[in-house]
Amino acid sequence: MAGPTGDGTVGKALEVLDQVASFGRPVRFAELLEASPFPKATLYRFLQTLTNQGMLSFDTDRNSYSLGVRLVRLAHTAWQTSSLAPIARPHLDALSASVGETVHLAQLDHAQVLYVDKRNAANPVEMYSQAGKVGPAYCTGVGKAMLAFLDQEMLEPILQQQSFHRFTQTTLGSVSEMRAELEEIKEHGYGFDREEHEPGIICVALPILTTRGRVLGALSVTSTTTRTNLAALEQLVPEIRQAATKIAEAAQDWRFPDQHRTTA
Repeated sequence: MAGPTGDGTVGKALEVLDQVASFGRPVRFAELLEASPFPKATLYRFLQTLTNQGMLSFDTDRNSYSLGVRLVRLAHTAWQTSSLAPIARPHLDALSASVGETVHLAQLDHAQVLYVDKRNAANPVEMYSQAGKVGPAYCTGVGKAMLAFLDQEMLEPILQQQSFHRFTQTTLGSVSEMRAELEEIKEHGYGFDREEHEPGIICVALPILTTRGRVLGALSVTSTTTRTNLAALEQLVPEIRQAATKIAEAAQDWRFPDQHRTTA
């Protein structure tokens, strides 16, 4: 987990909430304390407050913490009002039915990628990406497609926050490699995941842009190297672009939170 953000009590409490969520299962106090930047008493106080507010749930039988039902309600509201998912749903359904492969819808979450919706292929395969999950931007097709169309002022701090951990032999390993890749994506209008995050998983991805070029999100078609190849996925670009355009048109009158700008 990242260190304290300097955002005061609220920021620290949210860090604790993120830490509990990162385990992906009920977690005991000792486990949280081992990885926490906060002293024992401080961590316990935050856990108690979050539990009292319904943001966390405490299981007295197992002595473990998990995310609370209040978060479920907040997440559902956020999905409806702050993501592209509800607007994009019919277009994702149509695209998935047409191409017969997995379709992802994603948005930027600071320096990471947030998968906001997903349609599985007729014969789905197991992969990391699921709606609600956060992934690295530098080694995912949707992440690179979005970064390529950010202006330099927004792009620079995001590039500096990438870990460039090599998940596979094809993972980009430096900022310079990333810049070259983004230039190519911007030139062509789409990008690929060449097994950069998971072995055997490939995709082609396009950004979803407003008429002024602001990045709203990204759309990808994902498959496996045992089922297809990048050349075949590239043939789907016109169809994906059409879906991305329709989503952008449907979103033009909707106000989405934007951490960088206030206007489209």
